[in-house]
Amino acid sequence: MANKFPLKDFSFFKDFSADQINKMSASAKEEKYTAGTTLYQKGDVARNLYIIEEGKVALFMNTEMGPNKPPMQVTVDIITKGETMGWSAVVEPYVYTLAARCLDDTKFIAFDSFELRKLMDEDCALGFKVMQAVAKVISTRLTHTRIILVGERGLSVLTEY
Repeated sequence: MANKFPLKDFSFFKDFSADQINKMSASAKEEKYTAGTTLYQKGDVARNLYIIEEGKVALFMNTEMGPNKPPMQVTVDIITKGETMGWSAVVEPYVYTLAARCLDDTKFIAFDSFELRKLMDEDCALGFKVMQAVAKVISTRLTHTRIILVGERGLSVLTEY
């Protein structure tokens, strides 16, 4: 059976077997969005796990700046070709923790969260591989967030003197 998508080309799937790749590919679909499209907001139900085939996406959050001030948008990460986003699709409570907006016209391989979780339940070894790969994504995102936080803290400390 030919793969619908070349998933093995993406680092997320580097430790998956050929059979696991075939199962994942069968449940994948392609989605395309134009630059400026907001894919989801923080708090939305996580409907998809995404791999970027082409384009660029900003993951961001709005930070309250105090009464009578508009919230400030903070970019947490920029996701590009080959990278994964939307890990909340497989991690309870299945709600996105950041917002996502396409910076370029972007093409994704999307995995429906309900189908993906069903597949993970039916094939525990596959589910374990997905969760290992998701843990790497979360770890990378946390590292990027820490870098931003340290940078922001450093700037605020410097401006106090």
